[in-house]
Amino acid sequence: MTAALIRRLLLTNFRSYHAAQISLERGGPVVLTGENGAGKTNLLEAVSLLAPGRGLRRATLEELAFSEGDGGWAVNAEIEGMLGLATLGTGADPPADGESGPARKYRIDRESVPSAAAFAAHLRVVWLTPAMDRLFNGPASERRRFLDRLVLAVDAQHSGRVAALERALRSRNRLLEDPRGDAHWLDAIEHETAEIAVAVAAARAETVARLSAVLAGAGNGGFPRAEIALEGWMERLLPSHSARDIEDRYRALLRENRARDAVAGRTLEGPHVSDLKVVHADKGIAAADASTGEQKALLIRLVLAHAGLIKAMTGCAPVLLLDEVAAHLDATRRAALFAALARLGAQVWLTGADSAAFADIAAEAQMFEIDNGTIRRRH
Repeated sequence: MTAALIRRLLLTNFRSYHAAQISLERGGPVVLTGENGAGKTNLLEAVSLLAPGRGLRRATLEELAFSEGDGGWAVNAEIEGMLGLATLGTGADPPADGESGPARKYRIDRESVPSAAAFAAHLRVVWLTPAMDRLFNGPASERRRFLDRLVLAVDAQHSGRVAALERALRSRNRLLEDPRGDAHWLDAIEHETAEIAVAVAAARAETVARLSAVLAGAGNGGFPRAEIALEGWMERLLPSHSARDIEDRYRALLRENRARDAVAGRTLEGPHVSDLKVVHADKGIAAADASTGEQKALLIRLVLAHAGLIKAMTGCAPVLLLDEVAAHLDATRRAALFAALARLGAQVWLTGADSAAFADIAAEAQMFEIDNGTIRRRH
């Protein structure tokens, strides 16, 4: 199996869909066209929920439910993945009386599993959305979230480490609020925080190193060359220091900065403030200083390289979700994108308002028209 394929996607009370399904006979491009607000991105979001995390919009469970439904929803997919044929499902039951809210559930071949991390054994999902266009000029937190998404696609346990680090930092911040707090508890939480922080930083650094090698080794394919690096003191030490040494340094730093962090109301040092730096290598400028078009092209190059990395590491190309990408490219770049996707050999879902943007791949693509919660195959 060289590419993961979704064979059938079924939606029940999901977003704008009361009940809908889409069946696919093969891999390659899946093109969804329709007016803005028709529900194209909702379909991509449903697929993104077959990966660890909260999907491409990071929506709450309540937001995912059909507005005229009972609060429950379901996404099921018949797939051909890394372990062969399987059925993956996720959703939430309607909240019962007295419950604060729905709880998300996960199933593989109709058997419950603890989380969507188990889905990663079957397929990986990578996406690019218009909201990501602000990545290079936005806050560092958005680039960290983007990077963690990249890591998560190759390491399904990464989200658990990131969540554990956030919990540990919140616990430390609460302890620092009380000047008469127990120093032993503070020592204990800082000990735990340092261990988790180094694990998070190491996972990010490993993915950045692997992705950098892919970016350096591949031809430009019609897109500008990109260079990436992690910016943070912990990440700089990782190649030359042991994890234990960095943990000890971070514990000492946390202890030394208790008074300062207490005044700030947050922990000011650590991988939770690191940044992902991206450079337009052909021009030698930061991605943030590139034009809007160049930034889009750099982002596409990163996503394509990441998909290639996943294929190299797992032997199976991920499912790609590209929301409103083709419409913002000129004819040359659009052709370059379609050529790169053909080389990757992945099942790629593309959306757009104008079917003319996909004329070059219409012959090999599976085309669908989306209209107000309905899906119609175009022949």
